[in-house]
Amino acid sequence: MDLEKYRGSEYAKILIDETYSLLDQVPSQLRLMEVCGTHTMAISRSGLRSILDGKVDLLSGPGCPVCVTADRDIDLMISLAKIPNITVTTFGDMMKVPGSQGSLSQAKANGGDVEVVYSPLDAVKLARQSDKEVVFLAVGFETTTPVIALALLEAERLSLKNFSIMVNHKLTPPAVRAIVDTDTVKVDGFLCPGHVSSILGSDGFAFLADEYSLPAVVAGFEPVDILLGVNMLLKQIIEGSPRMENTYRRVVRKEGNKVARELVTKYFVPASAEWRGLGTIPESGLSLREQYRGFDAMEKFELEVPSTPTVRQGCSCGAILRGLLKPTDCGLFGSECTPEVPVGPCMVSSEGACAAYYHFERRVRV
Repeated sequence: MDLEKYRGSEYAKILIDETYSLLDQVPSQLRLMEVCGTHTMAISRSGLRSILDGKVDLLSGPGCPVCVTADRDIDLMISLAKIPNITVTTFGDMMKVPGSQGSLSQAKANGGDVEVVYSPLDAVKLARQSDKEVVFLAVGFETTTPVIALALLEAERLSLKNFSIMVNHKLTPPAVRAIVDTDTVKVDGFLCPGHVSSILGSDGFAFLADEYSLPAVVAGFEPVDILLGVNMLLKQIIEGSPRMENTYRRVVRKEGNKVARELVTKYFVPASAEWRGLGTIPESGLSLREQYRGFDAMEKFELEVPSTPTVRQGCSCGAILRGLLKPTDCGLFGSECTPEVPVGPCMVSSEGACAAYYHFERRVRV
């Protein structure tokens, strides 16, 4: 199939017709999981879910870094913002994420020095110009980690003593493996993340086919990209020939981005990490190498975390991240929980499944 041919919107109907033809060969409803928040938002915005309704159930996996950040880690970030003489810097989507002590936005309103930056390099620049300690909240998947490493490289070059990071990076493949291993939800195929794969390479999720005999396709983010990914997954299922395929060749190469991975390896090593909804997964996160622990905010400051767990009565965010429920299955969705007043992080982030459904797929409840 000519992959580039199907990028244009004029070919969407051709692709939809071919997909419907393939669906006629599928005996039962399939469950396909996308593991990228950008895919989730694109699927909801474009109405692709309704096009495939009845034959394909598109499940949202743990593809939103803000959403999978555990309550304990959010509370640590909020505690950090309460310490005098510290400026906490963060991407904007972390500001409204609720923890047991409120949110970073509330901490700022109560006098905490919390600044939104567009890049961790902005935090390095701020530290260079400030007498205060500057901490960047390093939240994200493989796509954002190289930029954090670049900030550390710059801070090291400048010999900054007042810059540090709170490491909360997650590695996507171990989380996908955990979902398959737990077998709590049956997934027939995976739509693999294009952004993450641009760093890891097109074979970053090849274990799905090689070890679990599950179809896997790396896809881009235009509606026709996603349709093409679904189309190729259907062909693998019908043929009974699971394999790793890459439909996003204009961005994702087999070798990925070696320079970015080497930069990350310079500063970080794999470590266990806690995921919302999935628990603690070995080697699914990162920690700073021993020689760079001077940049580790966790070791640099004494943080007090309340022992009382966060109570979100009725919030289904954890189950949604595992594909067990859809946002509309949550009793709080659209009523007690909205983007303006979020109860859980899946409604906060622009990549969160609940936010995607709220903006584009709300249904009137009868």
